[in-house]
Amino acid sequence: MDSPSVVIAEPSVRRGVVKAYFALTKPRIIELLLITTVPAMVLAEGGWPGWWTVLATLIGGSLSAGGANAINNWFDRDIDEVMRRTRRRPLPRHEIEPVAALRFGMALGVAGFLWLWAFANLLAAVLSTAGLLFYVFVYTVALKRRTSQNIVIGGAAGAVPPLVGWAAVTGELDLAAWVLFALVFYWTPPHFWALALRYEDDYAKAGVPMLPVVRGTEQTVQSILLYTVTMVLLSLLLVPVAGMGWIYLVAAIASGTWFTWSAWRVRRDPARAMKLFTDSTVYLAVLFASVAVDVFVR
Repeated sequence: MDSPSVVIAEPSVRRGVVKAYFALTKPRIIELLLITTVPAMVLAEGGWPGWWTVLATLIGGSLSAGGANAINNWFDRDIDEVMRRTRRRPLPRHEIEPVAALRFGMALGVAGFLWLWAFANLLAAVLSTAGLLFYVFVYTVALKRRTSQNIVIGGAAGAVPPLVGWAAVTGELDLAAWVLFALVFYWTPPHFWALALRYEDDYAKAGVPMLPVVRGTEQTVQSILLYTVTMVLLSLLLVPVAGMGWIYLVAAIASGTWFTWSAWRVRRDPARAMKLFTDSTVYLAVLFASVAVDVFVR
């Protein structure tokens, strides 16, 4: 009489384990990274690079990013247990053994390198792995718990996907690729500082020196506005550097004005921080989508 219940329970347990490992990769962050990869590929090609090229690059990039996130989860499991925002992650909930999470992240990282080397090129593989190593060793290990500039410098890791996409198409990097990198680099601090404003108490409790914890709300909202304005101005550089047309120019000005206004409103009312966090994701998606659309209608 007991055996049927055992048989029924096993698939459910397996699904739970698979779900936990999937959560380790932080899929929502990976989605954000992929938003910047495909438009960079389209711009590099001057059109659609081909379905296989795009798919292969996205798979390799996802493996590398997932590996970086899994290792980050392993290293930060102690502070994740303290913070309300993160304590439901797989490791704080003891759904996966820490050593298994570390091995999983390392395996994904190696798989991402080998995949991109085999199906894209060596430069794309090296760049993707460099992003993983930078995120793990520079941001997670060296900076996150030591300086309020953690997300500023560490944000370089999240800015690597446009470079990977560009390299996968051309086998090299040019100035336009680095402008795309700079856009994501300057976008990252306003995005995460908005989140840090909302969860300032969490970060303080965990001993993570995010900018609001160390410098206060006023300094944080001023920095958000400064980085936002700088990013919007940088976005206009793509017009002369990459020969973008009127569709991109209009989208960059309109979305940049809207996002700057959103950042200004947070300066006036810090309670709007999570609205800015959401707006930042929309802004990045619109800006990079406009790159691809502009190329297609030339």
